Amino acid sequence: MLVAERQRKIVDLVNEKLSIRVTELSRHFSVTEETIRRDLEKLEKQNLLRRSHGGAVSVQEEQSETSYLEREITNAHEKRAIALEAVKQIIPGEKIILDASTTAWYMAKELPDLPLTVITNSVKVAVELSKKEKVNVISTGGMLLPKSLSFVGPLAENSLTTYHVDKAFISCKGVHLRGGLTDSNEWQALIKRQMMNIADETVLMVDSSKFDIRTFVQIGRLADVSSVLTDDHVRADYVNAFEELNIPIKTVTLMN
Repeated sequence: MLVAERQRKIVDLVNEKLSIRVTELSRHFSVTEETIRRDLEKLEKQNLLRRSHGGAVSVQEEQSETSYLEREITNAHEKRAIALEAVKQIIPGEKIILDASTTAWYMAKELPDLPLTVITNSVKVAVELSKKEKVNVISTGGMLLPKSLSFVGPLAENSLTTYHVDKAFISCKGVHLRGGLTDSNEWQALIKRQMMNIADETVLMVDSSKFDIRTFVQIGRLADVSSVLTDDHVRADYVNAFEELNIPIKTVTLMN
């Protein structure tokens, strides 16, 4: 296969899967990982994709809301492992917020039937929690984004101002040393920011593919979160950055 053809197919795969690892591309094209890294470096310079630690992500994802079905299958193994760890941090009787991320949905699925109050702007999370008798669910309401099945906009944001919660569990599209926490959608960024404002603690749940990514709208600074949950493929410089800010970062071990 010619280099140009391989690189074109790499872009197609990244756009199809939204994110992909170097190891997977190496196996797919039967070339070394170093060859794939050189391909990704060239393609990033052409703005055809964006490199992340251990792989690449689609730039198309940054330009619009990604459908829930697409997000549900992207890095699902990592998100589920992070969600399981997040559930361990919930204490019966607490009042918490879950955003409209797929990691939050995995949390809702794994959450035991405990006496809790959960505020969410996610239709999927609300439906999942409705199966648990002891959980009191509050939906923000607002403008529905059909692709992500989430409520956003002024009504959703204003509804949150009347509440105070113990913990907010949120995710984002990018975590960057200079750019902080970012999202590709302005509506999502604004409501996540409001969720953080009304919480005593903010738990950031992001898989390692989100690090060193800077998307359209800033949600907040790295220093604005209380703790971080990620997987064990996270880059050491980001672990060090959070440790220097005295923010606990816990990495979950991914089983092959």
